[in-house]
Order: sequence, then structure tokens, then C-alpha cells
Amino acid sequence: MNRKTKKMKILGAPILFIILLLSQSATIGYQQWTVNFLIQAIILNLFILIGIYAFRGFEYDKSTSMNSCFVTFFTGTIAGTLIAIIPILLFFDQRLHQNLFIITLLTSCILNPIIFCLTMKTMIKSLPIKKYLVIGKQSEIEPIFKEIEEKSMGKIKAYMYMNPSAIALEREITLEPAFHEILIADPKLEKTVRPQIEEAKKKGIKIDYLPKITEEYLQRIPIKIAEKFKDYYEIVFDNIKESPAKRVLDVCISIIALTVLSPIMLFVALWIFFEDGSPIIFKQERIGKDGKPFIMHKFRSMRNEQKEKAKFVTDEQHRILKIGKILRPIRLDETPQFWDILIGKMSFIGPRPEQVNFVNDYNENIPFYSERHRLKTGLTGWAQITYQYAANREETAKKLSYDLYYIKNRNTLFDLSIILQTLEAVVWKKGAK
Repeated sequence: MNRKTKKMKILGAPILFIILLLSQSATIGYQQWTVNFLIQAIILNLFILIGIYAFRGFEYDKSTSMNSCFVTFFTGTIAGTLIAIIPILLFFDQRLHQNLFIITLLTSCILNPIIFCLTMKTMIKSLPIKKYLVIGKQSEIEPIFKEIEEKSMGKIKAYMYMNPSAIALEREITLEPAFHEILIADPKLEKTVRPQIEEAKKKGIKIDYLPKITEEYLQRIPIKIAEKFKDYYEIVFDNIKESPAKRVLDVCISIIALTVLSPIMLFVALWIFFEDGSPIIFKQERIGKDGKPFIMHKFRSMRNEQKEKAKFVTDEQHRILKIGKILRPIRLDETPQFWDILIGKMSFIGPRPEQVNFVNDYNENIPFYSERHRLKTGLTGWAQITYQYAANREETAKKLSYDLYYIKNRNTLFDLSIILQTLEAVVWKKGAK
């Protein structure tokens, strides 16, 4: 992403924060502001902005669509406000007037998305197009590069794909360049023209690598890219380790969830029993961290039936119980997995645990599939909230690209963002089934 646009996105949050403060000041009047009210307003505004960020309101492609801006700002604002109310109710005796909450919500849901979207559109129109001389075979690279071009709003383009001879590349470098940077899309081809690449660097031509811009714009690691840059990604994944902070987060979330959801879980258990008898809990062997099997738990949402082999959910729609049709879209059938998280078999965030037969098949036929077991499997995850349910091998490979991106780029801020975006996925019924 262009640095100018990144700066605009970084500046966007403080600008929106100031707009919220101004609207709040106009509501209650400057004379009535106290330190108590100011702190509450700051808490409210910060959580609203965090909510908008979590629901991807500041993402490059979403921020230039007015419809997307309204949806993400509305969802983020409501989520942020609900969370902000908790500390305001707990720690302040004299609270903000409800009129101020109403004005804040209206400003954040209506005025701010219009301002932000129009500003981003203007900014993007002013950006120059960056043309890459791509070192790689067009037939292999073009589909992924087209996807990057689309995500960049046409601001990144391929000037030429080159399966280079040293002479051809040297000629392009020597002439007045009609491109801005050289993009290495195939490290094997790069080795054949290493002297010419070094010469380009001396002339001030920047060298970029396909994995970098792919991850930046697509937020996934396509399997073809991982194969092309196999040595790089193998080193990266070999150094992946579980985070102690993530385990603390897992324990806290699972205890809270089991406590809050226990009445609902009891109701669901009784409904399943009266509709189709026992067992209430469905147990199945899944593959977890380091490829080790474990028993995963969920509420049984399908009728009892003998199965000869593992099947995709889409092949078993006829078995879904009445309660299952309610549970599955909002993921309530997965709630027993909070117990699996609490005892350490799973994490709240990570690649979804898969059935043994499927894992054996995918390990043999999908490169890098085993890398998804570098971390504990999760109840939710980056792939679950960004991609559809995978019902075949091709879709599984696409979904894996999101898991690989998460495993490589996981951090606490990323995890918190996924937690909040999971709410969006549940509300809009997206992702895994």
C-alpha cells in the first residue's frame, strides 16, 4: 500500500476522534464539560474507533466503498459503544447524558463514514500508479497479480512479465525505465540475472518481492507463492512458537464464556435430548497442534446415523435437527469447545481442527498443509472470518492460505481484531459451518 494512503489511514482515526468530541461538545456545551465527562467521552470514542478498526472499517478496499463504510462503521460503533458502557457504568457515578450517546452514535454511524470514505477516495485518486517489471512467468504469476491489482484499486500494475535472459533485462534497465520497481516473483529466475539485479539497485531502482506485496494486499499466503519461495517460508514456519499471552487470553475467554453461556447451554442440551435423545454432546477425533489427535466436543446438531467415512457438512444437510438449524448459523453448537480451550487442547483463535481422514488426504495433496498445525487449532480464526466454508480440496487450499497468513503474522493485536470480527461473522452468518 502506498505510504501516502497509509498515513491517511493513520491520521483518519484521530480526525474521526476529534469530530466525535466536537459533536459531543456541541451537545452539552463547553461550559458543562468536567474532567469526569471528558474521561468518559474519551473512553467512549476510543472504543468506538477500536470497534471500527476491528470490523475492518479502515481497510484499504472497504474504506473506498460508501456502502461498506456505513456497514463497518455502524457495526463497529455499536460494538464499541456496548463495550465502553461497561467501564462507564462501573467506575463513574455521574455519567454522560443519554443525549450525548445518541449524538455520538449518529455522528459515528452517519457523518464519519461519509467523511472518511470521501477523503479516502480523493486520496486514492491522487496516488500515482506503480508499475512493476515482474521477474516470473506470466502464466504462473498473472492470476495472483491480477488479484493484487484489484485490491490496490488499480494502483499496482504489471509493466511486463519477464522470464528473463540477462541481455533482455539489462536492456530494460539501461533504457529510460518505463517501470518503477522490479518485482521478484520467482527466486530461481532471480539467480540467473543476479548481476543485472545488482546493477538495477545501483541505478536506484527498487527491488521488491512477491510474498511481501501479496501478504500486504491479500492478507493471505497463496500456496503457489509459498511453493515458489519455499526456502523462505520453511524457515519462517520452523520458528513459529505458541505465545504465553495467548494462553492467558484463552483461559480468560473460556471461563467467561462458560459462565455466561451456561444457561443457554443447559437449554440447548435439553432440547437436543427431547428432540433426538442422547448423546447430547458429539465427540470426534480431530487433529491439533503438531499433528496430534485429540477429542473435540460440540453439541450434536444432526440425527444419529452410521457413517462409513468422513463427509463434508454440505453432504449431510438431511441429517440436521430442528435445533441444529438454529444453532449452526450462530455457532452455538460449538460452545462446548470452550471446555477444550480451557483444558488446553484448543485455542480460541487458530486454524479449525479437521477430521483425521481429511488431514491425511490434505497432507499428501496440498503443499504446506501440515504447517497449519504449528499452532493450536481454534474455535475461530482468520480463515473462518474471511473465507467461506471449504467443501472440497480446491477450496481447502484457498482457505489454507489464510491460515498460513495468520500463523506467520500472529500477534496480540491481530488476535483481538479477530475476536471482534468473529461477532460480525456470526451476525452475518459468514465463514465455517
